[in-house]
Amino acid sequence: MGFKTGIVGLPNVGKSTLFNALTRTAAAQAANFPFCTIEPNVGEVAVPDERLDKLAEIAGSKQIIPTRMTFVDIAGLVKGASKGEGLGNQFLANIRECDAIAHVLRCFEDGEVTHVEGRVNPVEDAEVIETELMLSDLESIEKRRAGLVRKLKGNDKEAAQQDRLLAEAQKVLEEGKPARVVAVDEDDEKAWKGLQLLTTKPILYVCNVAEDEAAEGNAHSAAVAKMAEEQGAASVVISAKIEEEISQLDADEAEMFLEELGLKEAGLDRLIRAGHALLHLQTYFTVGPKEARAWTIPEGTSAPKAAGVIHGDFERGFIRAETIAYDDFVAAGGEQGAKEAGKMRAEGKAYVVKDGDVLHFLHSS
Repeated sequence: MGFKTGIVGLPNVGKSTLFNALTRTAAAQAANFPFCTIEPNVGEVAVPDERLDKLAEIAGSKQIIPTRMTFVDIAGLVKGASKGEGLGNQFLANIRECDAIAHVLRCFEDGEVTHVEGRVNPVEDAEVIETELMLSDLESIEKRRAGLVRKLKGNDKEAAQQDRLLAEAQKVLEEGKPARVVAVDEDDEKAWKGLQLLTTKPILYVCNVAEDEAAEGNAHSAAVAKMAEEQGAASVVISAKIEEEISQLDADEAEMFLEELGLKEAGLDRLIRAGHALLHLQTYFTVGPKEARAWTIPEGTSAPKAAGVIHGDFERGFIRAETIAYDDFVAAGGEQGAKEAGKMRAEGKAYVVKDGDVLHFLHSS
């Protein structure tokens, strides 16, 4: 199951530099002028998870296959994007295809790097982007509601549900709030998601700071953290320059470099974890001598649905899931030890998979 996070921000905030570092590529041109990224660049990164390495070591797995997250570098938005300013309409359409938004904010001072607004104020930058997304949603809602009129006259139930949800979204947007604040009933969740409104997508604010501020952040990143908390969003502090430098080093060199800077881990690790939490994702594992593999699923996923992530036939023919908790697998020294210690459980269709479960699915062909 692929999860796609769009990297957005005003021009010259460091998002293309961050994208390059995250994906270990130079696919996105990082240059000191607006609109240097014309097409959205897509890159996949492995999700770092020490548990997977430990499981592979215990099982003697020949191959380690981590789960992956997709990042899309979307060109810099500017004020007026919802009306087509810059390359706005194209960029907004690219955001619509993503599951979440990583909003990169400039939290560093540098006279050599031009800011499109001529000042450094990440909270105001965030408001600019949010406003453009809200205006785009309002325009979309008005067009869609107008298009539903005929179906509503014919008492179309699906159209009635859609119009009701669009009306709720329109109300909060006109109050200056994003559509994500709407409380949606469980029966409406599928239809709500199908509306694909830009402001329903969860946001992770990425505070791009100078290299010497990567460990503690600064006043700008503190202001962003406060804003994120008030919104129920998340924030993470990263130095795109550091991440870019790390991306050119091998594992040992990177570890030494981070130690010198007083950092315990790369910003990528923090960003991935924050992204997983934002999307309410978790990981389960399949482990054997051939390979140890991580699989990403939403929290609350049932065993058959989790099996379906591997292959649709596994879900359709699901019989049971042989389940070992990660800590039990490690403590028992592997699958056989866990069996002997009574730590392997046979779980049925109603079982909700937990983060870190080591699973083996039995299914009919």
